[in-house]
Amino acid sequence: MKRKPLLPPTYLAIAVIVMVALHFLIPVAHIIPFPWRLAGLLPLALGATLNLCADGAFRKAGTTVKPFQESTALITGGVYRICRHPMYLGFVLILLGVALLLGSLTPFLVIPLFAIAIDRTFIVPEERMLSRDFGPTWDEYREKVGRWL
Repeated sequence: MKRKPLLPPTYLAIAVIVMVALHFLIPVAHIIPFPWRLAGLLPLALGATLNLCADGAFRKAGTTVKPFQESTALITGGVYRICRHPMYLGFVLILLGVALLLGSLTPFLVIPLFAIAIDRTFIVPEERMLSRDFGPTWDEYREKVGRWL
């Protein structure tokens, strides 16, 4: 039986679990005191909003949101005008929010590791598929809009 690959939300859930575990098991230093930690609500809310907007754009276009499935449309409007991968950027913002809310040093270490894993596992192959499927239209979009910002 073929095992289903882990999807990006699972990577996000694992990253949050690791961050919380690091915070309680190896906090190293508490760098953000309360109530300043509540500032984490802002990137967390922004990341969730970015994900909802990006998901809505996929639904409106009638194309799949699942990685590695064939896209039937290249979405370049809305949040895709500022970032080629707003869902992944949203996940990074959510993790930043969680790290700020926790307030210790070690959870912040997870954020770049998560971004690298997402980039290598999903973004690079997805962009290869988009280039193959949408050719010059993709190339023009890619030149105008950054991968992350």
